[in-house]
Amino acid sequence: MIKSGSTFYFYGIMANKKSVKPKSNRKLHIIFRGIKKTVLWFLTISILWVLAYRFINPPITLLMLQRDFEHKSDNKDWKVKKDWRSFEELSSNLKEAAIAGEDINFLNHWGFDFEAMGKAYEKNQNGKKIRGGSTISQQTAKNVFLWPGRSYIRKGFEAYFTVLIELFWSKERILEVYLNVIEMGDGIYGAEAASQTFYEKSAASINNREAALLVAVFPNPIRWSPTRPTPYIYAKQRIIMRNMVRLGKLDF
Repeated sequence: MIKSGSTFYFYGIMANKKSVKPKSNRKLHIIFRGIKKTVLWFLTISILWVLAYRFINPPITLLMLQRDFEHKSDNKDWKVKKDWRSFEELSSNLKEAAIAGEDINFLNHWGFDFEAMGKAYEKNQNGKKIRGGSTISQQTAKNVFLWPGRSYIRKGFEAYFTVLIELFWSKERILEVYLNVIEMGDGIYGAEAASQTFYEKSAASINNREAALLVAVFPNPIRWSPTRPTPYIYAKQRIIMRNMVRLGKLDF
């Protein structure tokens, strides 16, 4: 009887030991639960953010704030010139020039131009200086939702937000936002502010040459200017204008 009771007691202890989870497992469970909640919150907030900007014009970007801090550090005044224009108010020449110069397959891809990425990679491998294979959608995602800079983490977020805007925005909305937030000079953001500054006219009335010249300086608007074009910028302008002819009338 004693032996039987001892055996029962021994198995009872073993059963209790098995039912108690090790502390390491509890910690992992808490960590994974925290990660899961964080991911769910991020997905919810980011999707709502993108959906809101489908109807609400972005008031400011992180690049604008960074430029402001740079001005302050140089003892300069805050400088942000921007004047939002709807898609219909923007010149068709400007829309065509932006697509011809920045993303000729814009209307046909879903945010990523893998052919352009492949060409960019090959030329980079050969040591040729090029801008890269980013689409208008990627540039819009970067400018509106992310911080300036280069890193694999930021590129990952850029890809994520690119997918979201392609899902929830129309191509017209993507191009409208792009042409209204992109940096076009020192403290100058968007097509309307740039047109008024450089051409003293509205973005609704610029011609194809002016639009192509404006787009030609997009890669580095702090270094280049449409009012002081270099031979390189003039060459880019001619390429953009040829691409505009190839594109023909855009189907918006």
